[in-house]
Amino acid sequence: MLFHVGITVRIPHGADADEIQKLSAREHERAKELQLQRKWLHLWRVAGKFANISVFDVDSPAELHEILNSLPLYPFMEVEVTALCRHPGALEPAAEQIT
Repeated sequence: MLFHVGITVRIPHGADADEIQKLSAREHERAKELQLQRKWLHLWRVAGKFANISVFDVDSPAELHEILNSLPLYPFMEVEVTALCRHPGALEPAAEQIT
């Protein structure tokens, strides 16, 4: 199942900068793991914001929920999820056919 996920990170004013830096480093490692597992197919930064637009390929909404909860910065995230399905007019191959 493919999901379009918009993530905006909102760090509270006064948060410990060293702790946020450590969480950010762990966040990058976790994102790398998920990309190598082909769960996180696309990761795009939103210019000018602490935000990204991503596409995940998971077995279920529950798996996506678990993945999002595993992200170290999750407590500071606003997440918007949209389920995707193949458009009949799409020319590119379906994600499950991409190797």
